[in-house]
Amino acid sequence: MLLIETIRVHGRQFENLEYHNRRAQQAQSVLFSNAVPLAFEELLHVPENLGTETFKCRVTYDEKIRLVEFIPYFPQPIRTLQLVENNGIEYPFKHANRTALEDMRKGSTAHDVIIVKNGLLTDATFANIAFWDGTHWITPALPLLPGTRRAQLLDAGVLRLADIRPQDLNRFQCARLLNALLVFEETPVIPISDIFQ
Repeated sequence: MLLIETIRVHGRQFENLEYHNRRAQQAQSVLFSNAVPLAFEELLHVPENLGTETFKCRVTYDEKIRLVEFIPYFPQPIRTLQLVENNGIEYPFKHANRTALEDMRKGSTAHDVIIVKNGLLTDATFANIAFWDGTHWITPALPLLPGTRRAQLLDAGVLRLADIRPQDLNRFQCARLLNALLVFEETPVIPISDIFQ
């Protein structure tokens, strides 16, 4: 079973390595009993020929790192979302195989979907999500995959946790997606009216 970490590299600097280490080490401790805990700051190096723009560093690993790739990053604009129910989906670790998540988008006319599990909003297929209530950014308390950017923003007090049900959406004004590659304050705001139920 292969796992991945996707790390933002901007200005030739890795971002948020503390949180990527934490998630990778937790996954290794559960899945690979003989793994030597990864410490990305010691194992990853920016190639000499890499520019200063934004890159996605994609690390594929199991007991150890198997592959490191640096890919130019151009965020896809997400302007509409659709709620899709799936009570059986599990994604506690960031698997290299994302078929189960990608299948959730089939048949949707929106740019991406928000997965509803057991009556609660969880994540989009490639990002966590937060909702603005006019005062605070609220993120689902039970995501499918706790993201590294989400963890950073929770620690910084930018986000608050709550259970969010589909019928709660009218309490909010808008939403933003968040993941390791997106700068939260710069991501497009999605009006609640553009989230289809």
